Amino acid sequence: MKMGSSNNNPFKDQTNYSFTNKLFPYTLYALLPIAIIHLYLNPFSFSFSPTDLFPYTNRITISPSKEVLRKSIGLETSCDYSNGTWVQDNLGPLYNGTTCDTIKNGQNCMVYGRPDKDYLNWRWKPKNCKLPRFNPNSFLKLVKNKHIAFVGDSLARNQLESLLCMMGTISKPQLLYTDGEANKNRKWHIPSHNINVSIYWSPFLVKGIEKNTEKDFNTLYLDSVDEKWAKDLEFIDFLVLSVGHWYLHPAVYHNGNNVVLGCHYCQNYTEIGFYDVFGKALETTFRKIVERKGQNGNESSVFLTTFSPAHFEGEWDKFGACSKTQPYKEKVLEGMDAEMRKVGVEEVRKAKLRVEEFGNSNLRLEALDISGLALLRADGHPGPYMNPFPFANGVGERVQNDCVHWCLPGPIDTWNEILLDVLKRWGGEYKGKLT
Repeated sequence: MKMGSSNNNPFKDQTNYSFTNKLFPYTLYALLPIAIIHLYLNPFSFSFSPTDLFPYTNRITISPSKEVLRKSIGLETSCDYSNGTWVQDNLGPLYNGTTCDTIKNGQNCMVYGRPDKDYLNWRWKPKNCKLPRFNPNSFLKLVKNKHIAFVGDSLARNQLESLLCMMGTISKPQLLYTDGEANKNRKWHIPSHNINVSIYWSPFLVKGIEKNTEKDFNTLYLDSVDEKWAKDLEFIDFLVLSVGHWYLHPAVYHNGNNVVLGCHYCQNYTEIGFYDVFGKALETTFRKIVERKGQNGNESSVFLTTFSPAHFEGEWDKFGACSKTQPYKEKVLEGMDAEMRKVGVEEVRKAKLRVEEFGNSNLRLEALDISGLALLRADGHPGPYMNPFPFANGVGERVQNDCVHWCLPGPIDTWNEILLDVLKRWGGEYKGKLT
């Protein structure tokens, strides 16, 4: 055999052994200063494993899913806001009746002389999740460069004015436009964040003719959406719908081709009630929203504020019609209040399925389920303080009361806390933690 053959090199094993023996201490010498520096800078976090020396050894890395990451930072994707209790909160509201000039006179209870103030010192505490106090800065950032619109009846306006007051503690809205009786259609602009905020008067959401001196009933066309607001859908990024109480009034209902379906509390037509009619109107509304937003690739969020219970405990024009000064600890949602809420929640559920069928991932829908928590707040209505200082001259024989709308500030501010929290859970404020 040839002496030069590598297979017969008597020094082969010794050479490799010697090189390995030298490499290992050299490696340790190189790592030792790094370890000492790390230990000095982070004395309680130093750890060492073989993979630090040999990073390319076979190992499996599992990246946590976004859902796992959400839970690790204490964030759930959803919250059951309907289940909870009212707890005392001495922080009080963000604004008052004198610092906000967008409050409708009939809801400005403090300025109109309501003597008790306890109704201002409660916050809603969901059972299984947290509902933070409204943060105006967070909301303004989330809706920056966007258009948020409230559509519906006077409860929609009530909620809108609450939101304007809370945002106004940071950046004052500027009124751009007003139209209609009692300023029912208005638009504001917030220059600091380039935000538009609108209110559209549409008490049925679908096309309707309100009762007047000639006809003492409303006329509804259940297959046609009200274009007064629907024509602007492509320009609306956040849409909050709120209707219900106008469906309790006498009305005649029409469907396609002007066919009369029946009526509620009227003559000459078949009585059909209003629960199914309310559902049909919401179905028409959501169908149009999904169809029109399906043609638009922009991100949009649509909310339905569920039915807000009234608290009349006697004649509306008698003293003490809604005189509570503390929230109920427990009260069951039942009867009409429960049914109206149920219809709203169900129609939102069906609308979500339509969104899936359309494949439009940019359109989100949610029910702001406030019916139960609102039921507990019989203390939050203007009552006789819908008029200024109603008892200045004593208690009269007739005392007009509002046990439907809400004092501002008051319990209705919570509805907008829920609105903000839903937006954050959808990825707004926490987005950076999940990407």
